[in-house]
Amino acid sequence: MKIAIVEDDINMRKSLELALKDFAEFDVTTFKNAPEALKKLDDSYELIVTDINMPKMDGIEFIKALEFPCEIIIMTGNATLGRAVESMRLGVKDFLTKPFEIDDLIEAIKRSAKVREVHESNDARFESKERRQGAEDTRGVKTERRKQGSDRRKKFYGSSPELEKILTLLKKASSTEASVMLLGDSGVGKELFAKYVHENSPRYAGPFIAINMAAIPENLLESELFGYEKGAFTDATAMKKGHFETANKGTLFLDEIGEMPMALQAKLLRVLQEREVVRVGGIKPTKIDVRIVSATNANIQEQIEDKDFREDLYYRLQTIPVKIPPLRERKEEIVDIAEEALFGICRKNKIDKKELSQEAKEALLNYDWPGNIRELLSVVERAAILCEGERILESDLFLETRKSKKGIKELEKELIEEMLKEEVGDLKATAKALGMTLPTLEKKITKFKIEV
Repeated sequence: MKIAIVEDDINMRKSLELALKDFAEFDVTTFKNAPEALKKLDDSYELIVTDINMPKMDGIEFIKALEFPCEIIIMTGNATLGRAVESMRLGVKDFLTKPFEIDDLIEAIKRSAKVREVHESNDARFESKERRQGAEDTRGVKTERRKQGSDRRKKFYGSSPELEKILTLLKKASSTEASVMLLGDSGVGKELFAKYVHENSPRYAGPFIAINMAAIPENLLESELFGYEKGAFTDATAMKKGHFETANKGTLFLDEIGEMPMALQAKLLRVLQEREVVRVGGIKPTKIDVRIVSATNANIQEQIEDKDFREDLYYRLQTIPVKIPPLRERKEEIVDIAEEALFGICRKNKIDKKELSQEAKEALLNYDWPGNIRELLSVVERAAILCEGERILESDLFLETRKSKKGIKELEKELIEEMLKEEVGDLKATAKALGMTLPTLEKKITKFKIEV
């Protein structure tokens, strides 16, 4: 198994290298930082073990920059909830908090190897099927869209009073052209709710296009949204439609709208007002007919006060604001979501049918799910692949490791103290680094009794 270790601490790096080289089945290469690793890594590597807190480029940015799929194990000496959730969003399923025993790393490597083995087997099995689907013509796509429209609630496997209230509200909003803004923590399933709006609207036979503002570099975002003309910049060798045009007669989902740069907010407001776009490098406007659904986990009101988000755009986007509660407030849905996900994972990966034991169900219900549905699906997938028997036990979920992490408030306090130290007590710089306003930081410093 070819393994890369990315760790800036030389003692830690050498220790891991020496320990893993004792195992003949491991071919280990080490890198002192992420930029060095990116220059030399290729898809021959089956596993990457990386630190999160590194100079030049941190572990999260490093994972985003990888150009090939690979199993990842994250090491961190200062685990924060936000980074753990973001790691899960990128597909990371194993975290090791320093200091850890080498046996813990070996076990994590073996789990990753088994997950990779199952996925590779699945990929090979469905390769010809994917080629056939890739060749499907436009009529086939439209037919699929109609099927989605005729089966509009099937993806919400659980039920709770909170969920029913949300779906009732969204169904009313769906029949109108009003802009909907979904508010909630990362991982609560905002894109699923956006699709529900689309599939219950008169536009359900049209396209549903989703774009994550936080995932696209700022210098590319304008051309992704509005398109560009041939010759607009060096690499523009042909005209390209933007997402607004490709979503015509359908719905455009703008996720993480709070991450949109101020310069683009004015252009977006104009598009919403005029119902037309001008491609980058062009002068001729193109009429569009698009329904907008947006989402954010940020405090937009704070961003408005701090002049980071336009108030007029906010009111355009949130004609109907809908708060999506975290999973811990929708406990009734947890087991149903887990069981349905388990069935789908077993079928997708062609593994024997498995079921959750009663103790596993109770463990799922007793866990707070800081990463929400995204974390739940990650836990279930790993348990399904790694469980040896037909019944998934509590120990197969590895929830105790997650529970042992510090509470949200303690993690937040430690993160603020760490950033204050890095910024040498500069409150304004610290607030910017943490992505919060100065007044918010000052309140938290008082709340946590942090010495500056």
